[in-house]
Amino acid sequence: MRRLITELQSMGVRINGDLAGRSGGAGPAEGRAFLINRIPVSIPLTANFVSRSPYSLKDSPSSDQGFDLYKDRNRVDSIRVVPEPQFYQQTTKDGIPYRQIALLHGKDCLATTVLQRCVHWKTGNRCHFCATEASLSAKQTIARKTPVQLAEVARAAKETDGITHMVLTSGTGDPSGSEIAYLAECVRAVKTCAGIPVQVQIAPPEDLMRMDELADAGVDALGIHIESFDFNVLSRVAPIKAKIGLDHYEKAWKHAVELFGVNQVSSFIIAGLGEDPATIAWGGEYLADLGVYPFVVPLRPVPGSEFTHAVPPHPDIMARVYDAVAQILKEKGLGMGKIKAGCARCGACSALPAYQTESSVFTCHSARNQMERCEAFRIRDQVFVREQGLFESTDRDEHDQNAIHLVAKQDGRVIGTVRVFQETPGKDRWVGGRLAVEKDFRSTSAGSILVKEAMKRVKKKGCKIFTAYIQEPNIPFFLKLGWSPLSPVEKHFGRPHQKMQADLNRVPKEI
Repeated sequence: MRRLITELQSMGVRINGDLAGRSGGAGPAEGRAFLINRIPVSIPLTANFVSRSPYSLKDSPSSDQGFDLYKDRNRVDSIRVVPEPQFYQQTTKDGIPYRQIALLHGKDCLATTVLQRCVHWKTGNRCHFCATEASLSAKQTIARKTPVQLAEVARAAKETDGITHMVLTSGTGDPSGSEIAYLAECVRAVKTCAGIPVQVQIAPPEDLMRMDELADAGVDALGIHIESFDFNVLSRVAPIKAKIGLDHYEKAWKHAVELFGVNQVSSFIIAGLGEDPATIAWGGEYLADLGVYPFVVPLRPVPGSEFTHAVPPHPDIMARVYDAVAQILKEKGLGMGKIKAGCARCGACSALPAYQTESSVFTCHSARNQMERCEAFRIRDQVFVREQGLFESTDRDEHDQNAIHLVAKQDGRVIGTVRVFQETPGKDRWVGGRLAVEKDFRSTSAGSILVKEAMKRVKKKGCKIFTAYIQEPNIPFFLKLGWSPLSPVEKHFGRPHQKMQADLNRVPKEI
């Protein structure tokens, strides 16, 4: 099933008749949603590349809204189109069709671009894959949806069509960030009137505290989309996003996770913009480690965008990418089933949900919030102060503020930790330390998982030399993990330690 979905989203389906559906907008908009074994799948139907697809539909005489799906001349499966929702037939009191205010995405998601104009279209810096103002020019929507209109449509969609969550996005305001207050106002109206979970999608504001307005308004999930981790590509296809820079994106994601929770923040990664596929896996792990869900989608050429004539990545490429990112999600404890609202909960524009499996028993990642950081420090205190007596009152020091604190978890409980930090800021030398696992879990693989994750993390940060002072009883353990002695055993904090160096060549490639 997952291979079929992957091929359909990369190749599209040739159709006869009036099934075209949506053809413009801010996201992967061209095409229509179908149900394959009850799984919602958004499939390209009218883009230029679809004419070469081996897939086609034929009416199925046995079912209403149903079709037989063929690959070349061979029947593959039955497929049902998601029917047009009933709320599309309604209009507001001032005569605006509901479908110009919000649209059905997937099978139960209501989505809209609240402010259909974007300052970057006016300045010539728009994202090349975006057609948000093209749909406005085609009179498919209106420029500004009011809170009252959105609340009215959301309630109707919930009552008549079983909508369960909603996505609100917006063009960038002038000045940038000014759209956030209006989005918050719209969320309040929707939550009051319809009471459904809402995701808002924004660019990271210069003042990150502006995201607190959205949390105060009742937003359940947040999308902050970087689109690509290849900044050469990003500079070409989304220059404003590239200008924001990865550092500011990371700060925004971290603050959002503190506000909305792990797994409730997501970011689109678009495959097919010209990047090396390995950067998608790299970026997927970067996000997942922070608690951000990497929603990987194939490029969907949208009429009216500068990518109108582009072609999505080959299914073989997408399958490798999905496999790699699904494994990352498993190791980091993230999943679409835990997401309250938004594109990643809908899942129709990506095959990633079909590739994902249950989370591992053991997960390892950065301490993502204050609770996990406190647990890491508690375990360190238990081991180094209370058990071993290496420190009189606390093991905390000047390196903790700038260190990356990793935690190992079993079934969601923090059971171990390690930290890594730069030996000298701006250099390629990193230091590991404070490896600690709770006593009842030392017979598990938590220790090796933490060390391997630390090696992977510093290598991603550009580290060339990674060292640590290892207590004498633990030297054999580190030798098995590819570490080598750099000096004789000597006293360190009053106990025998040996300075050792990791072989970073043993860190596996991500894709």
